[in-house]
Amino acid sequence: MQPALIPAVRERQTRERVLKRSVDVLGSGVLLCLLSPLFLVVALLVWMSDGRPIFYSRRVVGSGGEFNAYKFRTMLRNADAILAADPELRDAFTKDFKLKSDPRVTSVGAWLRKFSLDELPQLANVLKGQMSLVGPRMITAEELSKYGPYQELLLSVKPGLTGFWQVLGRQDVSYEERVQMDVHYITHWSLGLDLSILVKTPGRVIRGEGAY
Repeated sequence: MQPALIPAVRERQTRERVLKRSVDVLGSGVLLCLLSPLFLVVALLVWMSDGRPIFYSRRVVGSGGEFNAYKFRTMLRNADAILAADPELRDAFTKDFKLKSDPRVTSVGAWLRKFSLDELPQLANVLKGQMSLVGPRMITAEELSKYGPYQELLLSVKPGLTGFWQVLGRQDVSYEERVQMDVHYITHWSLGLDLSILVKTPGRVIRGEGAY
């Protein structure tokens, strides 16, 4: 790229990122209002199935450092103790940081996960500026090492409520493929790509494919 073009490109990228943040604020605000009745229904289902707490905070990393990502609780209240007490289960979890047949997940939790309803509270994280409507996968600090040379790249952007991996792969791909999908999204990011992902997300969620 010619040096004279670099300032113009940076200015365009800055405008696009400001617009992206505007879409995040407007979109998350509107969705929080429109989906508030659904929030109440899901909260009631969680409470009826396994009591309180209704919400679960997952400590994750982002471009601004670590933060608590909100979710509806889908696991038993003693989920951490169950994992700690079972070496085989713990080893399987460490491999992909996900269990296909997780004995800790409640029956209601499995249904919420299937349709990604457990992640709706993360709209509040988007509104707060910790996440974006579209972005790479949300991961914990322990998972960061799996990104190898791409760790800094991953932390250069906010994690997304939905993203390239969510609409194309979900849990049916390996962790290595998930990393490559995140890298592809970050290096090819555009407002058009975000719009395409947002359009595809509802259909993918409704089908409930590849989620557990």
